[in-house]
Amino acid sequence: MNAAAAVPWTEMFSHRDALVRFAQRRLLDPTLAEDVVHDVFEAVLAGRASFAGRSALRSWLTAILKHKIVDLVRQRAGVESLETVGPDDEDGAREIVCPHARPDELAEQRERLAQTLARIEALPAGLREVVQRRVLQDQDSAEVCAALAISEDNLFVRLHRARRQLLN
Repeated sequence: MNAAAAVPWTEMFSHRDALVRFAQRRLLDPTLAEDVVHDVFEAVLAGRASFAGRSALRSWLTAILKHKIVDLVRQRAGVESLETVGPDDEDGAREIVCPHARPDELAEQRERLAQTLARIEALPAGLREVVQRRVLQDQDSAEVCAALAISEDNLFVRLHRARRQLLN
């Protein structure tokens, strides 16, 4: 007899609402959240998952739920949903909406990027270095502070000032 059978079903099921809320926050789809939570309990009942008692019951169930959500997202990642197609035309054909940007949108994005980079280059040297290192090069705050010999508080002040100047 596995350890999952030792935990009363009512105790496990008492965590259902919390699991559904957790799944809804991740998936943004109440029906899908219910289905994934159902899959968790199905896995437990079928014996594919067994509770060893090394953690709290809710933590264990949440861990299984997280894995189920990841599996679901991976499964759906390459599949385009039929819900993304447009409304029926008069002849019954459906228009498929392309998820990629149109050439004019790409040109507009490139232009905005070039303008933003030019504005960053126009910033005063202290602000420009902080933005380039922290934002553009994605360096850790500690790295930036060490390289520029500034405190973390000063780094955040400089980032704030740079953002304000870029927005004006």
